[in-house]
Amino acid sequence: MVDVRRVKLPGVGVLHTFVTDDGGKVGVITHRSGHSDLITFSDAGDGADAAKVSLRLDEDEAHTLAELLGGTRITESLSALETLPGLSIDWFTVDYDHHIAGQQLGSLATRGLVGLTVVAVVRGESANPAPADDFKVFPGDTLVVAGSPEKVAKAFNFYRTGELTPKVAADAGA
Repeated sequence: MVDVRRVKLPGVGVLHTFVTDDGGKVGVITHRSGHSDLITFSDAGDGADAAKVSLRLDEDEAHTLAELLGGTRITESLSALETLPGLSIDWFTVDYDHHIAGQQLGSLATRGLVGLTVVAVVRGESANPAPADDFKVFPGDTLVVAGSPEKVAKAFNFYRTGELTPKVAADAGA
């Protein structure tokens, strides 16, 4: 595992650095303004021919670079998890007319739906991992849930309508 050093830069942001296996030094300065600087550098004692390179990235560019450097590993890991028999990981985006909008997340287990986990609630650019039952859900939030495909479908129906079982019989007769 790579040892990452974190240094607060007062008035600027945070510097994260690490040393590569071949002795190179890499750093990222995350500015309070939202942009980042990707830097490679050498200590003063490394010799006169040591080089420093700095590249300024805006927030979108930093996210793109992160995806290119390793974010795909996360995506690949999630894809591998989704191929496990009996496990479904899915995203539910809350709309204004959904039952869950403006409500606390609550526990579906108390409503008889055991074996489903709300992994996170994504709101804007931030994630709220493992939210508590009293976490309030708003339109535009995205719920990340994991469970069997059947239980995920039941949960999504509940989030939409407030009912755990769809009214299939009523719809079929209409």
